[in-house]
Amino acid sequence: MADWFESGTLTMVFNNFRAITQDPRNILDILIVAFVVYEVIALVRKTRAAQVAKGAGVLLVGYAVAYALELRTVTYLMNAVLQIGFLALIVLFQPELRRALEQVGRTDKWASNLFHSRRTDPSLRGKWQNACLAICDAAEQLSDTNTGALIVLERGSNLSEIIRTGTAINADVNPEILGTIFYEGTPLHDGAVVVRDGTLKAAGCVLPLSDNLEIGKDMGTRHRAALGMSENSDAVVVVVSEETGIISMAKNGVLIRRLDRQNLFNLLQEELVPPEEKESKKALFWRGKNEKKKD
Repeated sequence: MADWFESGTLTMVFNNFRAITQDPRNILDILIVAFVVYEVIALVRKTRAAQVAKGAGVLLVGYAVAYALELRTVTYLMNAVLQIGFLALIVLFQPELRRALEQVGRTDKWASNLFHSRRTDPSLRGKWQNACLAICDAAEQLSDTNTGALIVLERGSNLSEIIRTGTAINADVNPEILGTIFYEGTPLHDGAVVVRDGTLKAAGCVLPLSDNLEIGKDMGTRHRAALGMSENSDAVVVVVSEETGIISMAKNGVLIRRLDRQNLFNLLQEELVPPEEKESKKALFWRGKNEKKKD
């Protein structure tokens, strides 16, 4: 221990630490890297990439051990595997990478200000409010009769490609239309309806299916389609089971099951209905003054 102190190693460590902390840019650099690493780890843990990441970690540890022990053949083989491994991971996890980039692109803290997301447009509050009420009423009625339904509610991600797979409708959302569309025997009852800006845009749409292996056996194609849509976009998807009548909602690759009308309405309002447009303090001040003058 004394030799370690005498060698000046500890002094060099402290000098390097002091040099890093003296420049604020170095601290900012470290914080950014730490944040990115944390977000990547959090994203990987939520996907099927977690197991593959563990396998990649084992390979890296094996490579380090082989390199330290100077095992030339093993090192050569591991080096060859790692060279093609990066490209293989890109091909294997293309959906997860695309979803991660979409999440970066729709970060609420700045994207809504730059791109004026429809989610925060107060003028759509009334339409979304009426649409949520109609969807909840329809879901309750369809649940009582065990009629399957799949309703996609567009938010920030543009779903024009999904809309083109169905039949254009462009109508106000109401329980009667939804009940007619999903009534067994109608041409469009097997597909999904897409709601954009509180308006029913299309019906009979085809959705991407989720490849999540943890989906329960009691959930069929509708639930897999709802999860797949929520995994590939920020859309909110309401699904009614044809077998059990259970109402569920999918969001960000997570399925919330066994919802009643009130719980569904609360969730939809929280996710879709824009906040009320608040008056500025100056406008409130002058309005109060005018009211006092009238009195």
